[in-house]
Amino acid sequence: MFDSRDRSYRELPLRLAEFGVIHRNEASGALSGLTRVRRFVQDDSHIFCMPEQIKGEMDDLFRLLDKVYSLFGFEYKLELSTRPESFLGDIETWNSAEKGLEDVLNEHYPGKWNLNPGDGAFYGPKIDIRIQDALKRWHQCATIQLDFQLPQRFNLKYRGEKVGEEGAEPLRPVIIHRAVLGSLERFIAVITEHFGGKWPFWLSPRQVLVIPVSKPYYDYANEVRDKLWDAGVYADVDNGPETMKKKILLGETSQYNFIFVVGQDEMDNRAVNVRNRDADKKARAEIMPLDDVVAKLVSLKAERRLENNI
Repeated sequence: MFDSRDRSYRELPLRLAEFGVIHRNEASGALSGLTRVRRFVQDDSHIFCMPEQIKGEMDDLFRLLDKVYSLFGFEYKLELSTRPESFLGDIETWNSAEKGLEDVLNEHYPGKWNLNPGDGAFYGPKIDIRIQDALKRWHQCATIQLDFQLPQRFNLKYRGEKVGEEGAEPLRPVIIHRAVLGSLERFIAVITEHFGGKWPFWLSPRQVLVIPVSKPYYDYANEVRDKLWDAGVYADVDNGPETMKKKILLGETSQYNFIFVVGQDEMDNRAVNVRNRDADKKARAEIMPLDDVVAKLVSLKAERRLENNI
């Protein structure tokens, strides 16, 4: 795509990204659930830039990395993987690339990264980001790779600022390959174990369960459910024949973030009784006005907070 037409330095950095399907012929004994599969989707990106733009792009990538992983509450560690035994290019170029990545890591994560000698890609050094699952296993998800070799092999060039001057030659770009989530299948497996079924509200498939105390309050329970749906909150209502106690127990085991119990007091005051999944006390809570609760839930979802409270 880069070489499809003449390129100018004014177009750089050129950032191309996709969610691409990748096939890998893993040995059958190495396959493991969603964490290691033969076909997966990766959030792949390739940044074509000038050598003097590398630091700025790396700064942006680390900010993106922090934003994404802090959103899920992950702690992660970084490893700089250096030149393998079989590699492309000359050693001077490799040394320069490795030194550049070391400098960026020391600036953003001083003393918080490890060296992984000889584990780089054949075309350039890389930074691997590993996160830990609920079983204390480390998985590589994100990766940032600095590539000086493929632009040479594909003869990629761009017109520099001095191209109009006599003797000025086209210049060679550098490619930064990056994946933040990495394999989506692996990342989904890791966060599923990480949260243990207790998803944060903004990510939860079961956000609110509305339970009427008896049949006369079915209509009000449906009204509460509809109001939540209209506000963009996923809500169910349980109008089944089970007792209220059993409905609450089923809602708790299904890991709904909040259970709203409604009866005469709630209907008279246009309110709900809120039970928080993560609260230590599961007994009857204070009645809260329905409009206030809806506004707080919308805010909780928009802010993407990990804490399950309103």
